[in-house]
Amino acid sequence: MRPFAYERVGSAEDAVARHRESNGDGEVRYLGGGTNLVDLMRLGVEEPRRLVDVAHLPFDTIVEEPGGGLVIGSAVRNSDLAAHRAVRERFPMLAQAVLSGASGQIRNLATVGGNLLQRTRCSYFQNVSKPCNKREPGTGCPAREGDHANLAILGHSPDCVATHPSDMAVALAALDARVRVMGRLGDRVIPLVGQETTSLYRLPGTEPHRDTTLDPGDLITGVEVPPLTMPARYRKVRERASFAFALVSVAAALEMADGTILDCRVALGGVAHQPWRARRAEDRLRGSAATERTFLQAAEAELEEAEPLRDNAYKVKLARNLMVRTLAELTTHGGTA
Repeated sequence: MRPFAYERVGSAEDAVARHRESNGDGEVRYLGGGTNLVDLMRLGVEEPRRLVDVAHLPFDTIVEEPGGGLVIGSAVRNSDLAAHRAVRERFPMLAQAVLSGASGQIRNLATVGGNLLQRTRCSYFQNVSKPCNKREPGTGCPAREGDHANLAILGHSPDCVATHPSDMAVALAALDARVRVMGRLGDRVIPLVGQETTSLYRLPGTEPHRDTTLDPGDLITGVEVPPLTMPARYRKVRERASFAFALVSVAAALEMADGTILDCRVALGGVAHQPWRARRAEDRLRGSAATERTFLQAAEAELEEAEPLRDNAYKVKLARNLMVRTLAELTTHGGTA
């Protein structure tokens, strides 16, 4: 591991100022729980000269808004988020997503902000002896012809087929969450997933090294979650029962009346460079009968644009079946686990 300096700051303004001093050259990194960053430093993927500890800044609370929404501080630990009464009662899908990720020990340390910004688990990205456009732009994407069985089927490009690993982010995408950001130009709030130029996450295109639209020095300070008035749940398929990233996951919410779908939210994980909001499926579901046939048609409409590679076409069928099952469960069991 490359030697580095460590600094704990007293305010978010101080943290942003430390980045400003580095001129955005990548030599400074914010440190939350460190559960992803420190691993990448050990592998030689990340080599910052200075770590600015932001885990102790006053963003470690969950505020319940009068209308039923939440503001989740970026320094809230994942385990505290999943255990919070308002999250469990009003947003069970979010609690389910958090509890399906990592291990209990890691959730006790990992922060909300760090979880949203964790890097891909693509084996080529994590192996510094291999080329990788995400790690070193212009060196190529060997995953396209190599080991890609767990990589993207939606939204990828010739330069990158990596997937985003966060479970929490998939649930927040379905919840229309927005991210509070402090940066060199002041404070702003951006959608987690939305238009490519305005949302937090972005697809790889020709710049796969850019996971997000954040500018150098931008610091996530919180996440705004609007009220949810419909049953919702999160389902994840993985290779083993614990501490495994999603092959495919689904976050879904469904509002019905007299057997007709009035409103819905669907997001997919494990299939793209970012949490994938299934808007084609949502358009197909709204106003339709809440039947398994409708769910299947909606899933197929969403997956029409899938472009699987040689070894990951199974994800198309897996995503389709998981969407149908999760939506069907919402019609019979609501949002309970």
